Amino acid sequence: MGKDYYKVLGIAKGASEDEIKKAYRKQALRFHPDKNKSPGAEDKFKEIAEAYDVLSDAKKKDIYDRFGEEGLKGSAGGGGGGHSGPSYNYTFHGDPHAMFAEFFGGRSPFDHLFSHAGDDNMDINDPFGPFGMGRMGGMGGFQRSFKSHPGAAHRAPQERKKDPPVVHELKVSLEEVYSGCTKKMKISRKRLNPDGCTVRNEDKILTVDIKRGWKEGTKITFPKEGDETPSNIPADVVFVVKDKPHPVFRREGSDIIYPAKISLRDALCGCTVNAPTLDGRTITVTSRDIVKPGMKKRIVGEGLPLSKCPDKRGDMILDFTVKFPDRLGQSTREALKQVLPP
Repeated sequence: MGKDYYKVLGIAKGASEDEIKKAYRKQALRFHPDKNKSPGAEDKFKEIAEAYDVLSDAKKKDIYDRFGEEGLKGSAGGGGGGHSGPSYNYTFHGDPHAMFAEFFGGRSPFDHLFSHAGDDNMDINDPFGPFGMGRMGGMGGFQRSFKSHPGAAHRAPQERKKDPPVVHELKVSLEEVYSGCTKKMKISRKRLNPDGCTVRNEDKILTVDIKRGWKEGTKITFPKEGDETPSNIPADVVFVVKDKPHPVFRREGSDIIYPAKISLRDALCGCTVNAPTLDGRTITVTSRDIVKPGMKKRIVGEGLPLSKCPDKRGDMILDFTVKFPDRLGQSTREALKQVLPP
């Protein structure tokens, strides 16, 4: 024989959604370990949370009503009069204290229920007795119900706090920074249901317009697009631009660096370098000067657009690397000794 969740909450089978909420509210307050010090209160509090977790969920409740606890938890033939239960395999993995906090919107109902220790008529084991269930509203009904007590009207509910920003890297190529582009980012988040208590998971597409010349570290903020619960204000979602490694260039601000590798002969006798550009062209650069290792040559206006003035561009910088031969023949050595200065 499985658990009778309806009996745990003190309601009849077929109870409405509102009756299930009211029953959980009453039983959870009565057996909360912070206020109920009797042996077994903690276990009872967890059992109440499990019962509410099942009966407040339409799918779980339907399976439980038809097949009982055994069917809900995946036992063959359980609770269904010989019918095999569905393969649901439910197990309560929740935190009863977290469920309690979420149910009451993150604020402590005990501030109201137990703050008047001098009231001899208050029954701690039945906090609803002196006021009547009919006066309790929805999830925010506590402040209304306790206004008859002096000073309670001035007690503000706990203020919801905003979560810190959720930061994601947004990787872009140098070509995308050069031309500008649009990125569509899919995020998953929690959102409050209309009842103001339960949450649902949903996906959303956020569109980011990458402007020409944006620098690495640029931040794009989407206000309050993070998780939403009864106890928090959704966090901002922030994307931070990050350069993708490029197979040819590296970036320095609005300039791009092109590694130009030349031979020792070209370095001494003059060279021609064919440098690619980000828009698919090729630039031919000829040098008659001696190129020393580490020497750089600037090509004006062939870099990335300036972020604050996209019509203007940075430069391309040729960063020369001289490749020395691994070995020289004896005759070559003798010839070089004759022509090179000491």
